[in-house]
Amino acid sequence: MTVSAIVAVSENGYIGKENQIPWHLPKDLQYFKKTTLGHPVIMGKKSFLSMGKPLPGRQNIVITRDTMMYHSGCDVVHGIPEALLTAYQSQASECFIIGGGEIYKQTIPFWDKLYFTRVHATIEGDVSFPELNADEWQEISSHFIEKDEKNTFDMTFIVYERLKHT
Repeated sequence: MTVSAIVAVSENGYIGKENQIPWHLPKDLQYFKKTTLGHPVIMGKKSFLSMGKPLPGRQNIVITRDTMMYHSGCDVVHGIPEALLTAYQSQASECFIIGGGEIYKQTIPFWDKLYFTRVHATIEGDVSFPELNADEWQEISSHFIEKDEKNTFDMTFIVYERLKHT
């Protein structure tokens, strides 16, 4: 199974503000849906609560330390190894880490692929995307999207693959 992360990041590195995505970009949301549909998605409790409900058409795996948490339509787990095992047991070809900041930071060593939307704007936030070692990643595709009446910022969809070292 390929372990991928998918994220949208502002020019200054932010991904969230007050437990919300700090922009509204319908084209990025469509890209996210198209990319993750039919695959397990792994997220932290705060990210799940900010959405308010499980994402349809995907196995929703929520990581939390809260041993009492339960939500219909979700697999609630208590650590990253358990989350990855749960995704693996689904026999999916790919799973997606979808946030938040701490989940991204803790799962970087497991990523094979990164779907990265660069939001071409400087936005204030309180959750940053962790720094990656550029020497470990190779860009395999890039697609620029110009802002329009519904998407207030330009964006670029970039896909990276982790370089395999022998």
